[in-house]
Amino acid sequence: MTILVTGATGNVGRLVVARLVEAGERVRALTRSPGSAGLPDGVEVVRGDLDEPATLETALDGVERMYLFPVAQTAREVVGLAKLAGVRRVVVLSSAAVTGGHDTDFHLPVERAVEDSGLEWTHVRPGEFMLNKLWLWGPSVRAASVVHEPFPDEAWCPVHEGDIAEVATAALLEDGHHGRAYDLNGPELISRREQVRAIAAAIGRDVRLDVPTPEQARRIYREQGGFAADNADFLLGFEDYSGNESDPESMTEPAPTAGAPLPTAEQVTGRPARTFAQWAHDHAADFR
Repeated sequence: MTILVTGATGNVGRLVVARLVEAGERVRALTRSPGSAGLPDGVEVVRGDLDEPATLETALDGVERMYLFPVAQTAREVVGLAKLAGVRRVVVLSSAAVTGGHDTDFHLPVERAVEDSGLEWTHVRPGEFMLNKLWLWGPSVRAASVVHEPFPDEAWCPVHEGDIAEVATAALLEDGHHGRAYDLNGPELISRREQVRAIAAAIGRDVRLDVPTPEQARRIYREQGGFAADNADFLLGFEDYSGNESDPESMTEPAPTAGAPLPTAEQVTGRPARTFAQWAHDHAADFR
């Protein structure tokens, strides 16, 4: 059986590839740049681009199952080509924002394209990625041991990318996941202030927490560049999920209650979901 992993060099796709290889599966990895993919030995790396479905013919040949990175604009064409090529099962990397009704433009069209195809499908819907804190806070931690965070006591249950990959891998390899949409969160409600402390403990040095206003944080993030600049308006509440203007004062969301824990990877894998402290340990070198 050949399994195609699209977005194979992404933060989750790369881990899906590794877990499939560990399971002894034949893996084909789709990437725009095969020469710099850096994937495990034995993986068949092919060039292709989900933005250009015509480039996928070779990648889809002989594939039975597929992990699908979400590209809304071409999803129906890509899924149609996959079905014609003989793909029977598709696992979609989606978002918990679909469950909450916030996402109608990005992940939802991909989910619907797969469901309408008649293929076996599973949607993996992670909430907030722990990794966001590496892209957002990592540069300032490395440069000055400081985190600029205007909402330090805002708390949620961010999810480890390893848990997302393990659920996706289970859905690719095991039966019983067809027709399921798995919302994924971390196992603990943790404030951003506590996250900073966890990172400091993992790297073995103090990290100062600076609490700017949202406007000041937007300026800092834009000057920082990269992920912070690209996502500053959304992360700070100046725009909503669809890119419409909003008020940072609306950032506060109701926290999960002790009586209603959010779903985690454990419900699929049978193993406890990873904590933020574990994630910080896993990425300590990236913050130093």
